[in-house]
Amino acid sequence: MSCSADVEDNFQKAIAKIREAAAKGAQIVCLQELFKSLYFCDVEDHNNFGLAEQIPGPSTETLGNLAKELGVVIIASLFEKRAHGLYHNTTAVMDADGSYLGKYRKMHIPDDPGYYEKFYFTPGDASSEESDTNGYRTFDTKFAKIGVLICWDQWYPEAARITSLMGAEILFYPTAIGWDTNETDPVINDEQYGAWQTIQRSHAVANGVYVVSVNRVGREADQQFWGGSFIANPHGRLLYLAPHIEETVHVQEIDLQKLDHYRTTWPFFRDRRVDSYKPILSRYIDGK
Repeated sequence: MSCSADVEDNFQKAIAKIREAAAKGAQIVCLQELFKSLYFCDVEDHNNFGLAEQIPGPSTETLGNLAKELGVVIIASLFEKRAHGLYHNTTAVMDADGSYLGKYRKMHIPDDPGYYEKFYFTPGDASSEESDTNGYRTFDTKFAKIGVLICWDQWYPEAARITSLMGAEILFYPTAIGWDTNETDPVINDEQYGAWQTIQRSHAVANGVYVVSVNRVGREADQQFWGGSFIANPHGRLLYLAPHIEETVHVQEIDLQKLDHYRTTWPFFRDRRVDSYKPILSRYIDGK
């Protein structure tokens, strides 16, 4: 969906679209990254910290009640105020009975023109004493065991691998990414979108999971958010591809019983050489 500067309007719009998805038969509904506001990270402005909220809090309470009413799981990306001066890009998960299952805090934080997220967000903790915030997460919902990663996490196979090894059957990626409207070369724009889709489809293949990537649409400042949300099966085949410009609500049926078939046909988990992967813990390996 597209967003405006009116936070409450965006929230009510999302609620209406959740109802629309549920009416079409959805069981798990994923919203885009930071769906309650414009994508404010295009500028470094201290006033934007006023958009942050406690999680759990009023938003998760409202969405939890909605989840219970409709009997659906809701995946909601929010701007979290953890403490004074400590903020996260966080996704909360509400189960179909309305219960709050926990949250995932975005681990990889970009800092690029138009995406000044390091100004706002602290990375999620690699480990924590808090029971619901230990690094990468999976959530046992009524309908599936799901993993949630957020936008910039999409580019890191390590994040997808770890979350899949924790038992995720579906990886959800709430996202806000688009084209720079000052870029006039259509080849560059096509390549950027193609890379974004390709890396995520590769996560589906490498881990034998379904991947659901939910991006926003609309023009905001110098960004044309490219939409193009999609669903890929564990062989990377596109089951659905959304348009680039228009808002859309789509429901896709997937068969979790086929996961064993995919993973036994291409047994990547079986053939992993876990004894050989220690170098990946290094920031960089000097060539010798």
